[in-house]
Amino acid sequence: MYSYIEVYIVIRSYIGGTMSKTAYIVRHINFENAGILESVLINRGFELTYIEAPLVNFEHYDATEADLVIVCGAPIGAYDEQLYPFLTDEIKFITDRINSKKPLLGICLGAQLISRIMGGHVGPMKHGKKEIGFGPLEYTPEGASSPLALLGNVPVLHWHGDEFEIPKGAVRLAKTELCKNQAFSVGTHILGLQFHMEADPAFIESWLVGHCAELSNAGIDISRLREEAKQLRQELPAAGKAACIAWLEQNHL
Repeated sequence: MYSYIEVYIVIRSYIGGTMSKTAYIVRHINFENAGILESVLINRGFELTYIEAPLVNFEHYDATEADLVIVCGAPIGAYDEQLYPFLTDEIKFITDRINSKKPLLGICLGAQLISRIMGGHVGPMKHGKKEIGFGPLEYTPEGASSPLALLGNVPVLHWHGDEFEIPKGAVRLAKTELCKNQAFSVGTHILGLQFHMEADPAFIESWLVGHCAELSNAGIDISRLREEAKQLRQELPAAGKAACIAWLEQNHL
């Protein structure tokens, strides 16, 4: 049986001609996927392949082969390979991609793993709080001239308790009041995001159900989070897609 996205990709290939670009999307949990970025990539001629990280044999995938690799988020830590052994193979996969110097986008856990691999520390935020909810970014001078600037003051989704250090050779792009390291870049080809630019507010209910225990333990007002997502159903996807397109064009994709 084919998934909806696989069928959609096949249909697009017949409508738009042969696809010449490929993207590997490393996913750890079903609803933390490429989200609003899927339609952007498909419209730009990408064939998408989801790599289900907890289940696959990473040796079946060449990290250097695809035109683009995206590593999505997950409710586990960047150093949790003893609990989740698949992370060992995933880290090797991401390392190979970093060494290839080809476009790589890391989101939340994905960005934390990139930071770890490049020598940055990842751990709980020092104030001990979680950053869960929608909020705008504050850009560094470098961030203000980067594709992320197209997000403007539109609130983006934050959902994390850990944070990454900006690894050596990378440039810090954004921060928030609770987390000073929200984004970094290495050249133009690596982009690490602590926040969820990809998250579609229309599907917030999946996040609320999937992370119900974390929300309860953190004392998050679910009704408020749901209402904020409703208010951003149009504005946030538009801004996120614009930033994504700008980054892809910066990398000639």
